[in-house]
Amino acid sequence: MAVCGHLALFSTAEATKSNAPVEVAAKPDIAPTAFELQLLYADRTWNWENGAAYFGMDRHLQAWTAGQDSSAVAEGRWLVTDTGKMCMELAWRSKTYKTKPRRTCYSHRVENGNIEQRKDPDGAWYGFKHAKDDPADEHRKFEAGNTKGAQFDETRKLIDTKS
Repeated sequence: MAVCGHLALFSTAEATKSNAPVEVAAKPDIAPTAFELQLLYADRTWNWENGAAYFGMDRHLQAWTAGQDSSAVAEGRWLVTDTGKMCMELAWRSKTYKTKPRRTCYSHRVENGNIEQRKDPDGAWYGFKHAKDDPADEHRKFEAGNTKGAQFDETRKLIDTKS
């Protein structure tokens, strides 16, 4: 909330300084800083339908998925930029495959005090975190701490055992 409030105030102040037309000033397109993005991701678990990812304070990243005969784990790192990007570099593995590290990035922007997100390079923008709580926010799927570490460890043990 503090991030959204700060960004909303910043965008209002910048809009009043600008000589841009009112239409442009009313719809700012400002990216959160790396520090602001870190506040959203660090030491949090992003829960998915069949898995989760944990963003460690040390930028280590662990993820897992579970499904019918398709359990997989990934390890790697995450990073944020001052241009509003959060990127995950993960190498996935299961009992049947192993990938090289792949980078997946999400862009963030602030619109009317709300943070929007999209998967790069050309995903559609959607609400990530509103200044006021919104049940549709993607950020509501985040929990403080490594809340799914036990499931990651269990899945890793299943995958790493010899059949």
